[in-house]
Amino acid sequence: MQRHSPYYTAEHEAFRDQLRRFVAKELEPFADAWDEAGEFPRELYRKAAEFGLLQLNFPEEFGGVKADRLYAVIVGQELARCGAGGVCASLLSHTIGAPPIAKLGSDELKSRVLPGILSGEKISALAITEPGGGSDVANLRSMARRDGEHYVVKGEKTFITSGMRADYYTVAVRTGGSGMGGVSLLLIERDTPGFTRTPLKKMGWWASDTATLHFDECRVPVANLIGAENAGFLGIMLNFNDERLGLAASCAGFARVAYDEAVAYAQQRETFGKPLIKHQVIRHKLIDMAQRIHATEAMLENIAWRLDQGESPVAELCMLKNQATQTLAHCAAEAVQVFGGAGFMRGAKVERIYREVKVNAIGGGAEEIMKDLASRQMGW
Repeated sequence: MQRHSPYYTAEHEAFRDQLRRFVAKELEPFADAWDEAGEFPRELYRKAAEFGLLQLNFPEEFGGVKADRLYAVIVGQELARCGAGGVCASLLSHTIGAPPIAKLGSDELKSRVLPGILSGEKISALAITEPGGGSDVANLRSMARRDGEHYVVKGEKTFITSGMRADYYTVAVRTGGSGMGGVSLLLIERDTPGFTRTPLKKMGWWASDTATLHFDECRVPVANLIGAENAGFLGIMLNFNDERLGLAASCAGFARVAYDEAVAYAQQRETFGKPLIKHQVIRHKLIDMAQRIHATEAMLENIAWRLDQGESPVAELCMLKNQATQTLAHCAAEAVQVFGGAGFMRGAKVERIYREVKVNAIGGGAEEIMKDLASRQMGW
């Protein structure tokens, strides 16, 4: 299924081709084994950094590379070709963990932690969600009280991507009163005394380590404060636009993989004396999938471009995330249906993609929250 977009330059397409070869060599042959093992080698971060994948849109003075958001869209789409969302999620956990540091951290903090993250030597994670709070960020309960030159942190976070193996955790804590005005961001390092982690088992994303984090009177240097005290809510909100754009790009990529796999299978599988694709009902399924993918990609590219022009189309971003996750849900289900019994077997990309659908509709703001936020942005 070819689609030519006016948004991409020759440089974008050259990057896409190079990344596609990287994925074909370094990810795709191993993705199934990594998923079954529940992890992938730490060395993959360094390989991704050597390729230039981890540095996109981070400050150049700390090892980053200036890039527009269409490069991030390409990354989401092309990494999806490995067929394992857990690999993609953990490999790119720094894209949600490190931006608050890059945007709001002190020069000392940035120079101390960003080079290691962008070189693949260190792993960054974001820790916002709490066991009792979900997406209700303004009412989080993890506490950090000032004690001289340290904050003393007590509380829990859960559903944290790269939660077990990360070196740096960008953690939202309450340093002030109730509501969004009392929230701060702290960088907490993995070896901090009193900081422990519990691994979680999941429906999908098996290769991505996910954990509950426990902070029991952890002493964190004041120098690890990201931005101003009690101003952390702004840093969290600044993160959401790009997080949701990245999730949408990934969903569009996985939807396209499901479609490609279904087309290839329908062309070689024979039923009732002819290839599956010669049955009208199958062709209609494939066209419905292609139609939704085209619409999602067009919306994705337009919003990425608008963000780069300095706009903040929050309502459209919320709708884009839902459009992308709904497209993925449809395409994953239809691809498994085209495969029939073969799609129910472990090892097939479509099987893995199908059981990873729901995490995308929940993470980064659940579908219901996206609808409500979009409607409020529109003044309803």
